[in-house]
Amino acid sequence: MWEDPIVKEVRKVREAHAAKFHYNLHAIYQDLKRQERESNKRFITFPPKKFAPKIKKNSIMMG
Repeated sequence: MWEDPIVKEVRKVREAHAAKFHYNLHAIYQDLKRQERESNKRFITFPPKKFAPKIKKNSIMMG
């Protein structure tokens, strides 16, 4: 099976980073946020999208 060398490299780096923090998600998150702050780059955050529930045309509403 063919492997994409870029994907392979990204996974290797991600694995090494996670291992550095003993796979502790909170510690990994804190390190990534620290890297963002120290980069002096501008980051934006979009609000979450809200999705309306899908309603079937022929469904009977009970309640």
